[in-house]
Amino acid sequence: METEVRNRKGTNKSPKVNRKQDVQDLSDDEMLKKSIQKLKEINDTDRDSVIISGDTVVRNYTGDGESAPDTPPPEMAAEDDAPIKPSTQAISHSSVPTDTLSKDKPPLELSLRLDGMSISLFLLAFITRVWRLESPRGIVFDELHYGKYAGLYMQNTFFFDSQPPLGKQLVSLAAYIAGFDGNFKFDRIGSPYDSLVPVAAMRMVPAFFGSLMMPTIYNLLVELGLSHYAGALAAFLMIFDNALLAQSRFILMESIFMFFGLFGLLCILKFRRLYDRPYSLPWFSCLCVAALSLSAAVCVRYFGLFTFALGCGILAKDFWGMVGDRSVSDRQLLGHFFTRAAIFCTIPLSLYIGTFYVHLSLLYKAGPNDNIMTSAFQASLEGGLQAIIANQPVQVVHGSQITLRHTHGRTCWLHSHDIMYPVKYADGRGSSHQQQVTCYSYKDVNNWWIVKKPENEELVVGEPMEPIKNGDIIQIVHGLTSRALNSHDVAAAVSPHNQEVACYVDYNVSMPAQNLWHVEILNPELTDGMWHAVESQVRLIHVNSTQALKFSGRQLPDWGFRQHEIVSDKVIDQEDTVWNVEEHRYTRTEDKKEREREMIRQEMIPTERKNLTFWNKLYELQYKMIFNNQENVAGHMYASDPLDWLTLKRGVAYWISTNSNAQVHFLGNIVTWLSGTIGLVGYLGLFIVYLLRRQRACYDLSEAVWDKYCTIGEVLCVGFAIHYFPYFLVDRTLFLHHYMPAYIFKLCLLAAMVEHGHYLLSNYLGAPRLAQAYLLIVGLWMCSILYVFAYFIPVTYGTSELTSEQVLSMAWKETWDLIIHKQ
Repeated sequence: METEVRNRKGTNKSPKVNRKQDVQDLSDDEMLKKSIQKLKEINDTDRDSVIISGDTVVRNYTGDGESAPDTPPPEMAAEDDAPIKPSTQAISHSSVPTDTLSKDKPPLELSLRLDGMSISLFLLAFITRVWRLESPRGIVFDELHYGKYAGLYMQNTFFFDSQPPLGKQLVSLAAYIAGFDGNFKFDRIGSPYDSLVPVAAMRMVPAFFGSLMMPTIYNLLVELGLSHYAGALAAFLMIFDNALLAQSRFILMESIFMFFGLFGLLCILKFRRLYDRPYSLPWFSCLCVAALSLSAAVCVRYFGLFTFALGCGILAKDFWGMVGDRSVSDRQLLGHFFTRAAIFCTIPLSLYIGTFYVHLSLLYKAGPNDNIMTSAFQASLEGGLQAIIANQPVQVVHGSQITLRHTHGRTCWLHSHDIMYPVKYADGRGSSHQQQVTCYSYKDVNNWWIVKKPENEELVVGEPMEPIKNGDIIQIVHGLTSRALNSHDVAAAVSPHNQEVACYVDYNVSMPAQNLWHVEILNPELTDGMWHAVESQVRLIHVNSTQALKFSGRQLPDWGFRQHEIVSDKVIDQEDTVWNVEEHRYTRTEDKKEREREMIRQEMIPTERKNLTFWNKLYELQYKMIFNNQENVAGHMYASDPLDWLTLKRGVAYWISTNSNAQVHFLGNIVTWLSGTIGLVGYLGLFIVYLLRRQRACYDLSEAVWDKYCTIGEVLCVGFAIHYFPYFLVDRTLFLHHYMPAYIFKLCLLAAMVEHGHYLLSNYLGAPRLAQAYLLIVGLWMCSILYVFAYFIPVTYGTSELTSEQVLSMAWKETWDLIIHKQ
């Protein structure tokens, strides 16, 4: 016992006591009781010096470094199994200076850790993307659209685009800060920019987000368990790919969309590492930021839904693993499920709705795309249709003059003219030879009709006025020809499975008039069952045949002036049978000539109108965005198929100078492009081999390496698949830039396969010399990537004015053939 006390170094050196005498005088039980009492006193007086971690109590000593350890040295435990003296392990509060305690634990402490590799990758990418950012100073490819949208934002003018507005809003914000007034007209690709257009500021947004992708990719691969070198290699492949560079240098949306998607996946992978720290601040932060970033990708382009689905799939797999964890109770499982579901529902919906709220709040003036929207939507905009219908009467009555607009799908108005259907059609079928009725896509005086009671001969509004209600039977008379809308058992001109619709002409033959129509109001609750202009959506059901008046969507031949066909269809419940009154006024004169003059003058009667709510406008805009795709340009010379993307068969000419051979082409680095395809095939081949051998109990990889290999496939290979294969199902014109999201996942998989190849040589085969030779080959391969990148720089930046000799020289012949002649 004496030896033990001498060997232990005390920390309380003042005052000195005779510990040997104390040990001799006290029995072991008394010493233990005294030590416990001492510990209680210390716990009461010096709580700040105790750190509790789980079930372990750790003392935070701030003495002279001579304190006895919590666990006795081996030589102490060996002597007579002497008990540990807790009194020698504690330090009294009086032995530590007060100023030392206050210095060790400041009230507020901030730490900053910088990742040198991430910063370096960002700076390198940023430099390549902002170098001579204003060049070329002309409209490059889809800058024609996105620049125009930014200008319309500046002027609060409504426009229609089939993609969400977040990316366009970010570009517009940069333009607004730079002082853009929106007066520049983005009329055609190649047009030079005005000196007042802040080209660099607008292009800076995609350039900045395109640069942020590099550190994001680097950290994403590190989170997947790959080395920092593999992460840096993936970023290197992206920095020096000509296609990704070109897509990040101009006013385009892909770099913004891809960054948000990749950053969201990175946050989800970091969230998975916090499995043992649920509901902590980092746990909540990663989950919320992941939901915010992934939903931001959707708010830039709807194709971000696939990235969002990938993130949700990773979370679902993580939760499924938690279900098998017996240490997690049922209540905790439900809590985790509802927490994740709530965050991934509320944050995306809030951001999506908020983005459109800003969009619709800013764009309150009538614009060039108004006719795509319904009459009610147009009426809510300042100017345009609002100016036309602001003073028109609301309630449709017997004797009203109206224009009937096709509500959904293509914008057109019910139309007729004093021309008959041909006696026989091209296929030999006979027609009724009645007056043509069509759907015309432009405002015209022949779009006006008069509704009236069948028993009334007059075409004027009587006194008192008789409102038309849901279920009424009416006749619809063409305004200028005074012939009634009619349908009969004659096959339609272009859609022979439907009935023809015409204006009845009495030829004194056995074909009586069938011109009665039943009014079916689809939203009677809004108008108390009355037929209102603009607001009411109606179907007109032919009384004799019980078929609905329908826009068939087909175009008539030259004899029908290439206008669209109107038929009656026995399938009533469909969107092409929905109509609404757009323009409306009351007929006040029975004189036909005077009525015609009134229609031409389009005089209105003052009445106040109501605007649509935000939710009504949002619903309609969503509907139109889904079913009105404006991006489908048939037969484009630079269109390509998904199979062409794997081998970079066809690029896209983005810009060609009007006064020189300077040009910008969207063309990838052929080395990385083909290497990525080989890496993808290699991963799948190895995966099948490993899987078959494991089924035969041949374990080539350790469990840790195999799990990492599978995780890489779950994120990167699946990521490539869900961003690539859906394009095989898309019925629209496709271009090479649609491949960019899938291409990024392919490059990441390529970097992972490069590292896996080195692992097989150095660890599995145990051949260090082969591994060194492999690294040398990888280095040469990277040099070839740099060479091809530099080779294509003139057509990536578009800053070099090429002479005809340079274009036709042997050095450029292969490039020119690839990007021009093979188109």
